[in-house]
Amino acid sequence: MQTGDASTSPKVKTNVLRLLAGAQIPFRWYEYEILDGRLDAKSLATTIGEPEEKVFKTLVTCGATPRTHFVFVIPATMELDLKKAAKACGQKYIEMLPQRDLLPLTGYVHGGCSPIGQKKLFPTWIDETAILFDYICVSGGRIGLNIAIAPETLRNFIDAQFVDLGKDK
Repeated sequence: MQTGDASTSPKVKTNVLRLLAGAQIPFRWYEYEILDGRLDAKSLATTIGEPEEKVFKTLVTCGATPRTHFVFVIPATMELDLKKAAKACGQKYIEMLPQRDLLPLTGYVHGGCSPIGQKKLFPTWIDETAILFDYICVSGGRIGLNIAIAPETLRNFIDAQFVDLGKDK
């Protein structure tokens, strides 16, 4: 594993890193190999040496209104509560975006989806537990790259809101 901050770059730069560096936003990055094929939060947290509750995942959903999409950033140790998420975005219901639609819609693959630098800035919510930490870890825009960023900084950069979204697995 390699690590660095905004002044250094991993082997492959992503849009996430370019956007954050261009905006002079402080962050740390973790570049690692997935040798066992596991992309779960526990494996990732162990690999990068961070507590599981600080590792967040980015989920993309479809709303009840045709062609509406919403992004939710939640602790990887939790599941997205679809009722809470629908309420947050003012929809009757929402459902997870089919995995086959993720790359064409966001520019990211499953396991490497970041709330930063998607093809379009979708309305985004971050689980309120993020504010308990001085930083959280989210995908850096590809599998094998994560960034650590202050929750308030992330919220401001992607114009997101903090709200209760998760339920225990």
